Amino acid sequence: MSLLNTKPIKLTHKLTVHAPLSRRGHGPGIIIIRTATTTSMQNQSATLDPEPLQKWAEEGYTVVQVTVSSNCRTVKENLRQAIDALNEHEKCNKKIYGIIVYSASFVPDLADEIDNLDEIKAIVSYGSLARTPKKKFIYHLPEQGTKSKPERGVIYRYPNVSSASFIIPSHRDFSPSSAAVAHTRCISFLKQELDGPWFDLEEIWDEHTNFEFSERSVENTMGTMVQEPYVNHTPTMTGGIGREALSLFYANHFIFNNPEDTALELVSRTVGIDRVVDEFILVLTHDKEVDWLIPGIPPTGKTLRIPFIAVVNIRGDRLYHEHITWDQLTVLFQLGLMPEYLPIPYDLPYGPRPTVDKRLEYRVPGAGARTAEKMVDESSVASNEMLTYAVRETTISSP
Repeated sequence: MSLLNTKPIKLTHKLTVHAPLSRRGHGPGIIIIRTATTTSMQNQSATLDPEPLQKWAEEGYTVVQVTVSSNCRTVKENLRQAIDALNEHEKCNKKIYGIIVYSASFVPDLADEIDNLDEIKAIVSYGSLARTPKKKFIYHLPEQGTKSKPERGVIYRYPNVSSASFIIPSHRDFSPSSAAVAHTRCISFLKQELDGPWFDLEEIWDEHTNFEFSERSVENTMGTMVQEPYVNHTPTMTGGIGREALSLFYANHFIFNNPEDTALELVSRTVGIDRVVDEFILVLTHDKEVDWLIPGIPPTGKTLRIPFIAVVNIRGDRLYHEHITWDQLTVLFQLGLMPEYLPIPYDLPYGPRPTVDKRLEYRVPGAGARTAEKMVDESSVASNEMLTYAVRETTISSP
C-alpha cells in the first residue's frame, strides 16, 4: 500500500517525463505544454494541489512536460521528442496521446503542429489557440459567458478568474474552486478520448473505509491516498491537511476513537468521473469520547443515528480529499444537550417585543433521530412541521 517512489526525470532542458503515480503503475500518455511561473507571478498562498506534471501522474498518466519560454515561436521539435519519449516509455501503454496546453498564447503555431501529429487525439487548452484545431478539443477561457459547443469542441468559461493561469497552483491567479471544476472536466474529456485510465472508484472508496472502520490501520488507510491528501469535517472543522497532519489525526483522533459498534448505513451513492458522493447514516453508541465528531463531550451511552454526506475526490486510484458534513444539531438533540427552547439574546428590530418581566424564546429548529429516518424514508416523518414553530414568551426568573 505504500506510495511509489517514482520521480520526474529530466530528459532535456525543456522535456521532463513522469511515470504514473497510480498503484497500477502504467497508463496512457499525455503531453503538457507550459511556461515556468516567474517570481513576480508566484502564488503566496499555501496549497496542497501539486503542479500539473505530478497531478496528471497521480491521475494515472505517463506525462511528458514541455517547458516553453515567453518568446517561443515553435515547439515542433519538442513535440516530436515528447511523442518519442512516450512511445519508448515502458509505463505508457497506448500509442495515442492527449495534449494539455497551459501557455497557449506563447506558441502561435501550436494548432498547426498538433494537427500534423497523428499520435495526438485530444487537446485541452487554457486560453484559445491561434487557430481552431481540427481535432477534438476543449478550451477553458477566463471570461464571461457560459458553455458553448463549436464544431469538434467544447468551450468552458470561468467569469470569476483573473487569467488562464487559474489552473496553476504556483501562479498568483490560481483559483482552487475553478481549478477543481476545470480539472474534472479535463478528466472526463481525456478518459473518453484516450479510453482511460479507468479505475473502480467505488472499490477504492470502500477499501479506504474498510481500513478506517474495520481493520483500523492508519498505515493502510494512508496508503490509499495521494502524497498530500486532506480530510475536512466541516461542522467541527476537524481533519488533517497534508500527509503528516492527516496521519496524526487518524492515529490520535479518528481511527481508534470510534466506538466498537460504529457502522455506516449507505442510503445513496453517486459515482462521477473523479469522485464518489455518499449519503449515509453513521450509527454508534456514544460510549467513549468521539472528539472529531463531538469534541469535549464525555460519553453519554446514547445511541446516535446521524445523516452524513461525504464528497470524496479520487485522483487516479488514490484518494485526494474527503469533504464530509452532517447536521450537528441533530447530534446535540440525540445526546439530550439541546433544550427545546432557547432565549433570543437580542432585541428584534421589527418585533415582537416582550412585555415587562418577560423574555422571548424561540423553538430550536432541529430534530433528533427522526432526521436519519427521513433520509432513509422520505415519508416516515411529516414534512414542514418546523414551519409552525413560533416564538414564545416566558417569565424571567428572579436571581
